[in-house]
Amino acid sequence: MKKRNKIIIISASILCVFITIWIFSGKEKKNNIKIKVAKGDFKIEVVTSGELEAKNSKDILGPMGLRTVGIWNVQISDLVPEGTIVDSGAYVATLDRTEISNKLKDVQSELEKLESQYIKMRLDTTLELRNARDELINMKFFMEEKQIILEQSKYEPPATIRQAELDLEKAERTYNQAVINYGLKHEQAVAKMQEVTASLDQQKRRLEDILSVLNDFTVLAPQSGMVIYRRDWDGKKIGVGSQISTWSNTIATLPDFSIMISKTYVNEIDISKIQLDQPVLIGIDAFPEKLFTGIVVEVANVGEQQPGSDSKVFEVKVKVNEFDSILRPAMTTKNTIITSIIEDVLYIPIEAVFKHDSLTVVYKSEGNNIIKQEIITGPRNENDIIIEKGLEEGDDVLLNAPENTENLRVNLLNR
Repeated sequence: MKKRNKIIIISASILCVFITIWIFSGKEKKNNIKIKVAKGDFKIEVVTSGELEAKNSKDILGPMGLRTVGIWNVQISDLVPEGTIVDSGAYVATLDRTEISNKLKDVQSELEKLESQYIKMRLDTTLELRNARDELINMKFFMEEKQIILEQSKYEPPATIRQAELDLEKAERTYNQAVINYGLKHEQAVAKMQEVTASLDQQKRRLEDILSVLNDFTVLAPQSGMVIYRRDWDGKKIGVGSQISTWSNTIATLPDFSIMISKTYVNEIDISKIQLDQPVLIGIDAFPEKLFTGIVVEVANVGEQQPGSDSKVFEVKVKVNEFDSILRPAMTTKNTIITSIIEDVLYIPIEAVFKHDSLTVVYKSEGNNIIKQEIITGPRNENDIIIEKGLEEGDDVLLNAPENTENLRVNLLNR
């Protein structure tokens, strides 16, 4: 029994030793991941996130004549869901009609008032001119009577003849003055009717304008396509309850998917590296297995404040070279802009480079030995860095610093 217990204890001890060796050897292997110094073309890249948009699109507009009817802002009361496929002439949105309906009632009331004034003015002037014409006829008869009296008085005494002559002259002057007055009254009546007619026509045009604009409060698609909501000045998409104005009455767009643009923003540190026609690799977050190519087509000259940050960014637009039906506006993209390619150089991952006082070093593995090797580095990209001096192609370096690095002496470069 004692012998059996002794065997069990010895076996357990040996097992513990093996487990300890396995754990520490595994940890050592984990800490001492080796990679080889590579040689080849080195790409300097700027990586940014962006958002897809169509290069060309057709705007879906609200009423064009809002300003002519004295309306400056209109609220969207209904809007089809974003991404809806519509045909030309299909329903897209409805705008709130409250303000324009009130204006319509006011114009209609004013129009009825002017129409009544027009009818009254026409009747008044017609009656006034008719009376004036009747008065002229009577004056003419009176003048003819005086003429007859004069002719009959030729055998009368001179005083009687002179009186008849004076009466005729007075009747002629009165008639002639009445003729002139009638002409003035006629011109005055015409002017009054023109004024009332002009006001009436103006009000009719206002009514026609309001009815025309009111008809556009039901917004229809100008062509077939997919409805994409417009973004407001603060980047938020408009929707039900949003306002459109006479200065910006675009409700949504119908993008042309044949040419897509990835709009991105580059920080002020990297913008000097970005130039037109630089190649770009474009990834789509929604489809990570897909990779597209592109080219820089626009670089902003003026920076803008990034929301929630003190840093400045510059807008950069990248044209996607390929067409794919999966690409849709507002999809998030990863843009790798290749700013330059340095040919035939040595490079290693950035994680393998360490600082030792004022020196830059790597931990080079040679057989069972680890050497703290001084190096001189060059340009870097997101993942790797160029080695200008201190390593050779195929050398093994560690990605992680080994234990007890302070005990390792630095292998300095010859200067």
